[in-house]
Amino acid sequence: MHFKSLSDVHRCNNYPEPENPLLTLFTCNPLRSVSTYEVTTDFYIIAFKKFSSGNIQYGKTRYDHQSGSMYFLKPNQTIKLKEVALDGEGFEIWFHKDYLSAHPLYSAIARYGFFDYELNEALHMSTKEEQTVWDLFKKIESEHYNNQDEFTREIIIGHIESILKYSQRFYKRQFINRFIHAGTMSTKFNNALTSYFEKGFLQEKGLPTVALLARELNVSPRYLSDLLKQETGKTAMDIIQIFLISEAKNLLIQGNHTVSEIAYMLGFEHPPYFSRLFKKETGTSPSQYIKTHWN
Repeated sequence: MHFKSLSDVHRCNNYPEPENPLLTLFTCNPLRSVSTYEVTTDFYIIAFKKFSSGNIQYGKTRYDHQSGSMYFLKPNQTIKLKEVALDGEGFEIWFHKDYLSAHPLYSAIARYGFFDYELNEALHMSTKEEQTVWDLFKKIESEHYNNQDEFTREIIIGHIESILKYSQRFYKRQFINRFIHAGTMSTKFNNALTSYFEKGFLQEKGLPTVALLARELNVSPRYLSDLLKQETGKTAMDIIQIFLISEAKNLLIQGNHTVSEIAYMLGFEHPPYFSRLFKKETGTSPSQYIKTHWN
């Protein structure tokens, strides 16, 4: 089913009508299990849950229960739940993008990449981090249910933004922990990129994409880029371009091929695009680079 309105969501769960048609809050009862269903919505969802059994899925991955997880969904993502039971309290914040209208977060929310993460990339928080998020949720809850006035929406959006900012900070901590315990993603990414070149896929499949390499590494493209940015200061696309330019320099120096031939060898469909990228990254054109080297 697809939820276009919060009233539909409330009716489906046998709740009273929502206080606001564009925002609603749920506190999850650990004694209440959820039957199997699949749903899409027109809403952003910020959720903190502790699961004792069952699994949920969005994106392309299934997520088996793990205590203390926070996840973020954007409109039109498919959510599947199967025999889910909770272990401890949780919460959900549902809001339509129109709720953010005329507020900077209306546009800024796109910068929070974790709305594009897969479910197995959920945020796992420490007890102290959980308390920080719960405190913000309680503030939102207080504003939402008590004497709303002209300041209420602005205050609630401010607290939502704080949750997003703290979550971004907590994800950075999670990235660092992953770096310590599982090795660097940058090494795995460079190995996958090298393998792509060595197997001749450039000519067969064209330029490697972030999405393709992310699939190879079993992560979502956005999570991959954010993790690489944390480790190296560069995004996945930055690293791909650096790799391509390095290969291009080697081929140009050899002097066995024209600039156009090298562009095609590196998977570029249009040589002018290759030349523009090369100049952007090196400050000189491929032809000038050859002249500089041989002179």
